[in-house]
Amino acid sequence: MLIEKIHPNLIECGTDEAGRGCLAGPVTAAAVILPPGFSCAGLNDSKTLSRKRRNQLREVIEKEALSYHVAHVDRAMIDKINILNASIQAMHLAIKGLKITPEHIAVDGNRFHPYPDIPATTVIKGDGKYLHIAAASILAKTYRDEFMEKIHQEFPMYHWSNNQGYSTKQHRDAIREHGTTTYHRMSFKLLPEQLKMPL
Repeated sequence: MLIEKIHPNLIECGTDEAGRGCLAGPVTAAAVILPPGFSCAGLNDSKTLSRKRRNQLREVIEKEALSYHVAHVDRAMIDKINILNASIQAMHLAIKGLKITPEHIAVDGNRFHPYPDIPATTVIKGDGKYLHIAAASILAKTYRDEFMEKIHQEFPMYHWSNNQGYSTKQHRDAIREHGTTTYHRMSFKLLPEQLKMPL
């Protein structure tokens, strides 16, 4: 059973990201402040849930949360500052977008840059331990999936509506055949043999 938050008496947001290991597309983060006593059957780490269940839970989270915000950091910035820094930047942007200023930040993972004037605690596998981090993981995942489905219409040969930009055989075979796009992360090892391909 997931715990409500780290500091029960503080206004606390949970934050998490999605898409860190992908070959294409943005990294996406969400920040969520849930109401005191919030409970939701089945709320858990987004990776353990089906797409249908994630979308159902997203509706509940968006309806019940005191505040939430989702932010994307694009491929160009990922290549410029690296994926770890881009992931943390996305979390900062999500926190900044909250309509309520939290008194504490609960972060999924073990790395985070200090956020101005708000203390933070990193929690390894926090999306399976705390409700607000699990909620953030679901929003980050579902919003990023929507983004990938949208750009799939532009480049259907990469099947991003199915693989979401991850390094599946289907995706890598498409890179071999068609080359790269402006959405591909050129700082990543796109192929095992790392062919040099023009944009």
